Amino acid sequence: MYNQLMNNLEEMKLYKAKELMEYYSKAVTDGEKTFIEAMSEIMIQEVKLRDERAMNACVKTANFPYLKTDKDFDFDFQPSINKAQIKDLLSLRFLENNENIVFIGTPGTGKTHLATAIGITAAQKRISTYFITFQELIAQLKKANYENRLQEKIKVYTTKYKFLIIDELGYLEMDDEAANLFFQLIAKRYESRSTIITTNSPFSKWPEIFKNPSLTNAVLDRLLHHSSVISIKGPSYRLKDKLIYDESSTESGK
Repeated sequence: MYNQLMNNLEEMKLYKAKELMEYYSKAVTDGEKTFIEAMSEIMIQEVKLRDERAMNACVKTANFPYLKTDKDFDFDFQPSINKAQIKDLLSLRFLENNENIVFIGTPGTGKTHLATAIGITAAQKRISTYFITFQELIAQLKKANYENRLQEKIKVYTTKYKFLIIDELGYLEMDDEAANLFFQLIAKRYESRSTIITTNSPFSKWPEIFKNPSLTNAVLDRLLHHSSVISIKGPSYRLKDKLIYDESSTESGK
């Protein structure tokens, strides 16, 4: 009977229940737990394991460049960042209202880290999330346009992903096709999905990137209508440890 039970748990893929069965079977036999208590605790652990697997799967498929959360971010190093605002964004309330987020700052100031932290929080709550660099996004849209399946590709980025993170806009200038494709995507997601943009360029420089003032205004109009804009002013976060080392070396050499 016991072997049959274990085989059935294996067949039903209740692996956590199978792992715990021997312990709880003994606990019931010894009178330490009732049958109902034992089954309840087993099922709680089984459900917890399944939830963890689902969250991990969402995080894995989201294509994050690394797994870093807000707990890994040194807010003291970037005092220009409003920590309370970031905490509010991590509550994911903005997703309920289909609002956007734009991180602006020079390279290395933590834009991608914070965008990823918010994305991981969403993915862990099983919200369909996807991370992609601006360059890779445009490459995919151009390929789809060349293959006459652009609308299909835009539909994927709109309907499949409630939350889209586009990293590093502004590092490269765009041709007319790229600018138009990006506008179509932003227009399609407007007021129906949330998007994070990270950029090293202030909005005043965007017309130079898009090479089309009218199209730039159309993109900004839809992107910023419902949005939070976080401007990060400070030194490169990537050089933090080196700066600390240099300071300590200078002090020790006095």
